[in-house]
Amino acid sequence: MTGRLLGSGRSADVYEIDEAWVLRRDRDGWGDAAAEGAVMTYVRRHGYPVPRVRPAASRTDLVMERLSGPTMLTALLAAETDPAEGGALLASLLRRLHAVPGRDPADPGSRVLHLDLHPDNVMLTPDGPRVIDWTNAEDGPPGLDWAMSAVILAQVAVGDLPMARELLVALLADPSELTEQGLAEALRRRAANPTMSRREVDLLGAAEKLIRTLL
Repeated sequence: MTGRLLGSGRSADVYEIDEAWVLRRDRDGWGDAAAEGAVMTYVRRHGYPVPRVRPAASRTDLVMERLSGPTMLTALLAAETDPAEGGALLASLLRRLHAVPGRDPADPGSRVLHLDLHPDNVMLTPDGPRVIDWTNAEDGPPGLDWAMSAVILAQVAVGDLPMARELLVALLADPSELTEQGLAEALRRRAANPTMSRREVDLLGAAEKLIRTLL
C-alpha cells in the first residue's frame, strides 16, 4: 500500500510512506531501482549530498529519505533563489560529483555521471542541497555530464524560460569542463529521449547555438 501522492514527474510518481521515507515509483516500468539505489549509496558514502535509500523492493520502486524544502526550480520561479547563484550551485554539484573516485579501477578517467542535473532535480533542504533522480546515472567522462546539464538549460532558455540563460551562463563560467565529444553525445541523447516532446527536440539546434556563444 502506498500513501498519498506527493508529486509526479515525466516518468515517476512519489508517494508518502511516513514522516521519514517516500516511495518513488516509475510508471512505465523501465527504471532500475536497485541500480539507482546503488549509485546513490556509492556517492553518498563519498560525501556527496543525496538522500538515503533503502534496498529496492522491486525494479520500479525506490524507497528513499523524505526531504523538506523546495526544488531549486520552485525557488527560482518564486524569486527566492538568484539564477546566477543557481547556475553556480549546479556547477559546484557537478564538480563535487566528479571528484568522487570512479567505480572502475581499470578506467581512471571515468566518473559517476548524473546525466540529468538541472534545477528540478536539486532539493534545497535546511541542511543544504540534495541531488535527486539518479535514473539516468552511469559511469563515463565528466564532459558528458556537463554537456547534458548545459543542453537541458539551453533548451529551456530558448523555449519558455528565458531566466535559464542566466543559469547557463553561470554554469559555464568556466567552460573547460565541457568537451566537443560530450556536447555531441548530449545532443544525440536528448534527441533520442522518448520523454521529450517534438517541440523540445526541435529546440536542440537553437540550444546548441546558445551554448556555443558562451564557450
